[in-house]
Amino acid sequence: QVQWMESGGGLVQAGGSLRLSCAASGSIFSINVMGWYRQAPGKQRELVADITSGGSTTYADSVKGRFTISRDIAKNTVYLQMNSLKPEDTAVYYCKVVRLTIAARYDYWGQGTQVTVSS
Repeated sequence: QVQWMESGGGLVQAGGSLRLSCAASGSIFSINVMGWYRQAPGKQRELVADITSGGSTTYADSVKGRFTISRDIAKNTVYLQMNSLKPEDTAVYYCKVVRLTIAARYDYWGQGTQVTVSS
């Protein structure tokens, strides 16, 4: 079974930048949407940004203008460039991939990567 692995998290000061990556462990086809979610302690998991197979993007209002989502279709990889980070961006970030076939929908989640922004 294909697994998705995030990387790029860490500790950064406010105003700094990080780039998250999420890649598949093997070949996978018919990916429809790739996205990033985050979950802070005591809060629900929320959408940060996603990108469709056609390149359309959606961003949470809190990250618009600071974060950019992109994907490399050939590499089955999705990226999240995070600039001007704020302490409130501190959370575990998860990638999510939605794969659609004629018969079914498959949702895949990565294991998460911690992002900590110090003030």
